[in-house]
Amino acid sequence: MNPARRCTAVLNQLCVSPRAAPTHRAALSPGPRHRPGAGAKRTGPRPKASGLLATGATPVYPMGASSSSNSRFFGTLAQTLNSSPVAQAGVYPEDTPDQDLDLPVLDPDQLLRECEEALRRRPARPRRDLVYPSGTVSCRYKHNPCIRIMQWNILAQALGEGKDGFIRCPLDALNWQERKYLILEEILTYRPDIVCLQEVDHYYDTFQPIMAGLGYHGSFLAKPWSPCLDVEQNNGPDGCAMFFRRSRFSPHGLAHLRLSAMMLPTNQVAIVQTLKCRVTGRQLCVAVTHLKARSGWERLRSAQGADLLQSLHNLTSSNAGPAAVPLVVCGDFNAEPSEDVYRRFSSSALGLNSAYKLLSSDGQTEPAYTTWKIRPSGESCSTLDYIWYSRDALSVDCLLDIPTEEQIGPDRLPSYHYPSDHLSLLCDFSFKEEPHRLM
Repeated sequence: MNPARRCTAVLNQLCVSPRAAPTHRAALSPGPRHRPGAGAKRTGPRPKASGLLATGATPVYPMGASSSSNSRFFGTLAQTLNSSPVAQAGVYPEDTPDQDLDLPVLDPDQLLRECEEALRRRPARPRRDLVYPSGTVSCRYKHNPCIRIMQWNILAQALGEGKDGFIRCPLDALNWQERKYLILEEILTYRPDIVCLQEVDHYYDTFQPIMAGLGYHGSFLAKPWSPCLDVEQNNGPDGCAMFFRRSRFSPHGLAHLRLSAMMLPTNQVAIVQTLKCRVTGRQLCVAVTHLKARSGWERLRSAQGADLLQSLHNLTSSNAGPAAVPLVVCGDFNAEPSEDVYRRFSSSALGLNSAYKLLSSDGQTEPAYTTWKIRPSGESCSTLDYIWYSRDALSVDCLLDIPTEEQIGPDRLPSYHYPSDHLSLLCDFSFKEEPHRLM
């Protein structure tokens, strides 16, 4: 089967859940079409808003797991995880990505064209440019190519439709049968080597098979008790996911952590993956997490951050001194830079720096926002998402800039042209030369 047919077959299969009929199917065409430039407008009429939010109706939308048996299954699974002990950082099993090799190979260019075709009735995503920070020195050479890492809270489908209450976002803009294409389009546009996601509730039926077909190996860890389970017709619990490109990295260890606070297990998790770069032969440890949300939980977030930092210290310094293995930590911390958990990371003995500070003129200020939404409680414009990195071992080559207020639009996020209430972050890193190699 040629790549175009493979892409169409896989996407058509994933368009329809065997457990629930979709509200409508996006038409797909395997044929080529003109690929619009970033920021170009797609042709076709803009979909009409449903108006259900204005009427106060509470409709139920299929989300891929509507049967009561599946709800009971995920509920039982969550209770089992909730009663399990906190994972110890020393437990560091080897990963086995061989199962990914049995899935059909997808052509990323063809898949991107199919995403654009499925989204032809929607306006294009905001144009975003790669910015090369002033004052940084690239360490990128032929023998040391950059490593592109994406961080993104993609918004769990069950939460977007069922709990989050985005009062200025039309309900049909959140339809999974189109919204998933916007998420995939964002990933395919930038082709990261490592993808770190939060609020993933369609891992097994969408992201794992598609990303595996694109050459990635994935890992998923659900929250012990996900709020998605409270939504009727949910698709199971949400959690964190990480994907890495198999052609670039080999796995050297994986830890699934349930974060604790004051020696007590919490509902938040982290994935920590150690990789070996096939080009440089050097190791890189990458973590993804999603800390406790909402105001009033600042002390809990701080304790969760302290627990994660201790685990990362144990994992990266097992063979030598602190931060022996270069480290990247991606996550939705649900914390502004003024919070204690931010200060913990910036002052950690691991020597971490926040990559997105480098977009500012002084290199010391975070972006004004990484999430911007309007809920019944009001408008929220906050910086909550970060990419932390080992400043002594890694160099930041470039960053994806933050869309302007005009690009985001008056109704904020999510919207017809952007699938999540959080912006994706993207950073190109390269290894700094090791001291013994410079001698």
